[in-house]
Amino acid sequence: MNEQIKSYRQVDTVGKSQIDLIMQVYSGAIQSLAAGREHYGAGEFDAGYLQLERSRKFLTHLYTTLDFEQGGEVAQNLGKLYAFCMNEFDVIEATKEISRIDSCIKVLETLKQGWEQIRQDSRPAKAAPAEAASIESLLVTA
Repeated sequence: MNEQIKSYRQVDTVGKSQIDLIMQVYSGAIQSLAAGREHYGAGEFDAGYLQLERSRKFLTHLYTTLDFEQGGEVAQNLGKLYAFCMNEFDVIEATKEISRIDSCIKVLETLKQGWEQIRQDSRPAKAAPAEAASIESLLVTA
């Protein structure tokens, strides 16, 4: 079963753009935090801890793939936000304060929305129907 999941995950990343992959990592981090929130709220602290650690792995990946040289101030600010959330995880683990999980989720959702906007802005405009038909006829006759 683990091999099937691993295979699915590999297929799920093949052919995706860098932004799509980043969005996938953000989604994983947010989902893990939400699951951790539920566990902490139910008093299931061990399970909540595991979800926070899972989210930490996602954020560590995001942090370690930042290009501080090319990304400049933006990369530095992202790094600070990732570090802030990871530091919050330590406080959450010690205090079980669910509101801190909510704060981290909000930060990550805001960042994810920013990446979503970048993704939308970077997509080429769709061709108008007449233009698409014209292009299609060129492809058929070529």
